[in-house]
Amino acid sequence: MKKILIHFALIMICIVLYLLQTIFFTNFTIAGVMPNLFVIFMLYIGLYMGRSMGIIYGIMYGIFIDLWMGKSIGITSVCLAIVGLLGGIFDKNFSKDSRITVLLMGAITTIVYEVVFCIVQYVILETNVDILAFIKILSIEVVYNILLIIILYPLMKITGYEIENEIKGDKILTRYF
Repeated sequence: MKKILIHFALIMICIVLYLLQTIFFTNFTIAGVMPNLFVIFMLYIGLYMGRSMGIIYGIMYGIFIDLWMGKSIGITSVCLAIVGLLGGIFDKNFSKDSRITVLLMGAITTIVYEVVFCIVQYVILETNVDILAFIKILSIEVVYNILLIIILYPLMKITGYEIENEIKGDKILTRYF
């Protein structure tokens, strides 16, 4: 029953994040750049629920985002699935207890998300890419996401370990032995 409640809560959080992204953060931009809350959320899911759940939720949320505000369906899904996969890989190789490590993970996943998104848009939609403008937007978004991770880290850590204990159960210790 707890697992169902966790999945339901994650879906509700997705809706809240979508509303925050489209309503609240449009008023709080830095040089016209908003943070990407879904990258932070997919990193969170990948870190605490594992690679497979990160990929599944990345695809689901990506389709949801593409249906509501995307030009083509699938690009955001692929990018968020990659972020969820990276979160699961980071979980196996790095500690989630260090705030600096989580900040670096957030920066890396933001960079990977934006670069893959730009490349896929260039290949599929044949959009023009201004490299200098892209680097400027990417650097601002990375800083913005890092600031949000600094603020949200205590909440992410507390809820993340609760979710991890419920979803992964006793398998947590077996990966070290």
